[in-house]
Amino acid sequence: MLVLGIETSCDETGVALVEDGKLVRSNVIADQRALHDRYGGIVPEVASRAHVDLLHPAVEQALALGGARLEDVDGFAVTVGPGLAGSLLVGVAAAKAYALALDRPLVGVNHLIAHVYANVLEHGSLPLPAVVFVVSGGHTSLLVMEADERFRVLGQTIDDAAGEAYDKVARVLGLGYPGGPILDELAKEGDPGAVRFPRALLGDGTDDFSLSGLKTAVLRHVRRLEQTGEELRVADVAASFQEAVVDVQVSKVLGAAKREGLDTVLLAGGVAANSRLRGRLLEAAEEAGIRVLAPSPALCTDNGAMVGCAGTFALERGERAPPDLGAEPNLGIVPGVGRRAARRPSRHRKR
Repeated sequence: MLVLGIETSCDETGVALVEDGKLVRSNVIADQRALHDRYGGIVPEVASRAHVDLLHPAVEQALALGGARLEDVDGFAVTVGPGLAGSLLVGVAAAKAYALALDRPLVGVNHLIAHVYANVLEHGSLPLPAVVFVVSGGHTSLLVMEADERFRVLGQTIDDAAGEAYDKVARVLGLGYPGGPILDELAKEGDPGAVRFPRALLGDGTDDFSLSGLKTAVLRHVRRLEQTGEELRVADVAASFQEAVVDVQVSKVLGAAKREGLDTVLLAGGVAANSRLRGRLLEAAEEAGIRVLAPSPALCTDNGAMVGCAGTFALERGERAPPDLGAEPNLGIVPGVGRRAARRPSRHRKR
C-alpha cells in the first residue's frame, strides 16, 4: 500500500510517500523558519498562508522523489490535530481534495500518535506494551502504549512543555529561534553544574512535569547578573538549564518503566532529538536493563513520513475519514485528555 502523508500542524509543510507503513520512498519538508525568525517565534497567520503556497509543490516533489504518480497513491493520511487551527485546515482541505479527486480513501491522523509511529520507520514493529515519552514543542506526556493506538496516560506537563521552555530560555539569552537546537549545541560548550537550577517535581511521587519555575529561575539569574555587572556565561547557563530539564525527564521516564514492569521506552517528538536527553537516557537505561528506542533526529521533528506510517496502519484497520473531516487543534493523545489535563498530581505513584 502506497500512502501519501501530509503534515501541516505547525510551521513545517511535510509530505511523504510511505510504502506498506515502513518504507519511506520520499520525505519532503518545506521549512518556514526564515519567515518566522524576525518575530522570534511562530506567527499562526504567516504559517497557514505559507502552507497554502508550499503544500502542492511539496506534493509534486514527494511524488517525483518517490518515483510515483499521483494516480499510484492508494490512500491519503493527514494530520488533523493537535496544532495550529489555520495550519491544520490547509493540510486537511488539500488531503480531502486529493482523495475526492482520485476516489482514494482518506484517514485523519493524531499528530502525537504519528510521532510515536516514527519509531516503526526506524525499528519495525513496536515491542508493546512499552512506556512512551512524547516530548515536543507543545507537549510533554508520559504514557504506556498498551496496544496499537491504545495509550494510558501516566503524567503530563502541568504548565510549559519542554520545547516551549527551550524557546523561552533561548529568547532570554538572546539566542534566537527555534531555541531547542540552538541551546542543545551551545550547552555542549558549557558546564552543566555551573548554576544549580531547580528540578521541579523531581521525587514528588508523580509522573507529571513542570518547567515554568525553571524558566523563571533562568530569567532571574540572567537579570541578577545584568544588575550586578557580573559576566553572563551563556554556554554555562544553557548547559545548566538543559541539565535541570534532563535530570527530571530521565528520572521520571525510567521510574515509570520500572514501576510498570516494562523493559522498553519509546521516545517521540521534536525534543526527542535533543542530544543530552538521548545520551543520558540511553546511558541510564542500559544500567537499568531497559531498552530505549528513538527515531533518528530527522524523523523526530514534524514530517509527513510519520503521518504516512500511522495512516497506513489506520487504513489497514479499515478506518476512513468522514466527509466533514476537520481540524482538532486541541486533540490529545488519549480521547478527552488534552495537553494541560494533568493539573492534579498523578494517581500513579512510585511504590
